[in-house]
Amino acid sequence: MLLIYVPKLTNRLGYTINVVMRNILQTDFAITTDLNTFEQHNGAKLCYAPKPSATSEAIFFKSSHLLFETVIGDQDCHFFDYNGIPAIFPVFHKDSALPFDPFAAIFYMLSRYEEYLPHREDEHGRILPTETIAYKNGFLQTPVVERWALLIRDIVLRNFPETYFPKRSFSFEQTIDIDSAYCYLHKGFFRTFMGLLRDGIHRRNIDEVRHRILTLRHKVEDPFDTFDYIISTNQKYRYQLIFFALLGDYGIYDKPISYLNNDFRQLLQHIGDHSKMGIHGSYDSAKEPKRLEQEIQRLSEILHRPIYRNRYHFLRFSLPRGYSNLEKLGITQDYSMGFADIPGFRNGSCSTLPFFHLSRNQEINLNVHPFVTMDTTFHTHMRLSPEEALAQYHTLIDEVKSVGGTFSCIFHNQNLCDDFGWEGWRTVYENVLQYAFQNTQDTNVTT
Repeated sequence: MLLIYVPKLTNRLGYTINVVMRNILQTDFAITTDLNTFEQHNGAKLCYAPKPSATSEAIFFKSSHLLFETVIGDQDCHFFDYNGIPAIFPVFHKDSALPFDPFAAIFYMLSRYEEYLPHREDEHGRILPTETIAYKNGFLQTPVVERWALLIRDIVLRNFPETYFPKRSFSFEQTIDIDSAYCYLHKGFFRTFMGLLRDGIHRRNIDEVRHRILTLRHKVEDPFDTFDYIISTNQKYRYQLIFFALLGDYGIYDKPISYLNNDFRQLLQHIGDHSKMGIHGSYDSAKEPKRLEQEIQRLSEILHRPIYRNRYHFLRFSLPRGYSNLEKLGITQDYSMGFADIPGFRNGSCSTLPFFHLSRNQEINLNVHPFVTMDTTFHTHMRLSPEEALAQYHTLIDEVKSVGGTFSCIFHNQNLCDDFGWEGWRTVYENVLQYAFQNTQDTNVTT
């Protein structure tokens, strides 16, 4: 067992050590604030403090101030390169195992500390990726949390090779957002009429008018109804699918099918029979918990089971309010941690980890599932071709594989229609599934 000495056990420090040792490295450990107990321990020992202990064989990590504080304020996060690995929170002590504080760095990223500080936002009220320390210093596409944790592991193993750390294996998590289940069907008279008018008069798109009419007459399938394709494609690889259904009211940014529509309800029940499901909290739901509560109740009533997964539509949430609201409503799993316009690791991690609420200075009952990529990021924001997007998928999958993490990605049912400017994206989708499957089967993926 690894014994860790700290001069004072704070909520921040306890959370960070638990995340590193239990969640990421999955090793047996204990924490003590008693120096005599620590020095008398005969096994592996690690000292996290401002100065080393008198026990020469103990590993020493010089601590910075962050994990012993309770306030929220500017931090000295000076970035530098450490043997090819991004590093922040430099420390200066000749006996320190590393020239930076990996525990403080991990906490800073996972808590999204910088999102509590003043920052610029986009037109949807989301933090701009360009405001983050990861983007500014070129490590947004690096899962630094896992890399720092593995550095700690390797140092422990060099000093105490008998310490057991299980191997980390690459895994793949696929999620599908249902912003609009149908392109033409089940939209009601007014929306259907306005769509015909827009296509026929304003766009002069006779082919789309014809396609819409044929779909409404059930002569051809609705182009957005790609659900059987998604489910059958995944059956080849036996991936666990997670769908997030938008059940908010119609608005400028939310254009779902009515939750009262029987065909839509039957579709959700069909999907729920094959996959896990969560609520896709509507555009304003992060700021209006009553609205989100109503949407959760709608999905729960349709599926006849409790709902505890969420992804905010437009990824529109701010901290800490967005996550505080989820906790109050019984949501225990959130999948919103990522950026809409740039791929990468918003919280520096590719692992499912509990969230620390900085304002309350405590861990809360909410697990964060960070995603790495989203189809609209590559197609709409970055304007990449399918071939260019696929190359980025492969690079990021390889990056996650290198640390034995989970590659979580987002696709949308309507974007897999191979139409409306999304030609070639079914090929991308199928290739991503295949490439991820090859990596999960590779016996050399563990680290």
